[in-house]
Amino acid sequence: MNTAVIPTIASQQEDRHVESRPTDSVLSVEDLWVLNGQNDAIVKGISFEVPQGSTLGIVGESGSGKTILLKSVLGVLPPHFKVASGRIDLLGTDVLGLNDKSWRPLRGKGISAIFQDPGSYLNPSIPVGKQLAEVLRIRGKFSRRAAKREAISIFDRLYLRSPELVYHQYPFELSGGMLQRVLMAIALCLEPEVLIADEATTALDVTVQAELLDLLKDLKTTLGLSLVLVSHDLAVITQTADYVLVIRDGEVIEEGPTEQVLHFPKAPYTQLLVNEHAQYGLDKFLVPASSPLSQLEEVHA
Repeated sequence: MNTAVIPTIASQQEDRHVESRPTDSVLSVEDLWVLNGQNDAIVKGISFEVPQGSTLGIVGESGSGKTILLKSVLGVLPPHFKVASGRIDLLGTDVLGLNDKSWRPLRGKGISAIFQDPGSYLNPSIPVGKQLAEVLRIRGKFSRRAAKREAISIFDRLYLRSPELVYHQYPFELSGGMLQRVLMAIALCLEPEVLIADEATTALDVTVQAELLDLLKDLKTTLGLSLVLVSHDLAVITQTADYVLVIRDGEVIEEGPTEQVLHFPKAPYTQLLVNEHAQYGLDKFLVPASSPLSQLEEVHA
């Protein structure tokens, strides 16, 4: 593509020197463009806001740019990827261009993340409780003994059975659902204001998935947590998100309140997603005939 039409970060340097600005959102992304090593645009002018205590849902097929978008927000883009232009405000601070030292106070207490494969983010040779305790010691400034007590308490609050036993277990000894709770414990131990969950429930069975979604809802209430939830499962987005973005080929093709977008989609691609979900999911057989989703199925039948 012709990258000349994309404003560069350097051209926005004067704006980025402003350390903070008033905002009603804990996370705000404005006209973000991200390029790969071949200068192809992977994220194309995406904008969104996450008000405090709300959940933003992001849906789209594999390769649509969702994960690169989130890694831009987290400041952990892979090598050869770069933000060409735009602005990312986290808790009122523009984070584009921050170095690792400047990012450090924001990671953990400002923003944290959980991902699809928790096992790949945990050290297989260290008990999971000690991994959580180490984060508490370094970032939360706990003593060794206090960190262990707090880690067991966090496991208990996340409904891990026998938290004292789990503390001493290794990742390979735990189920997928338990590993995801451990990763969630590490992500949430410093009580961040924003949590990004990238396909965090995808590999789990339906029962465990439901438990984790209920847990996230509880944490939103108790911690005032703001969520960015990425999932290809429209049922997950419908249950949890207040507002939804539909992304395809790096662009937002439809957005709005979740009920409006998923029950009455306007973009053909969104209509296709909803129709396929209705056609192959249990919703087709369980949703009452008078509901909007049922009416939508009739429209696309």
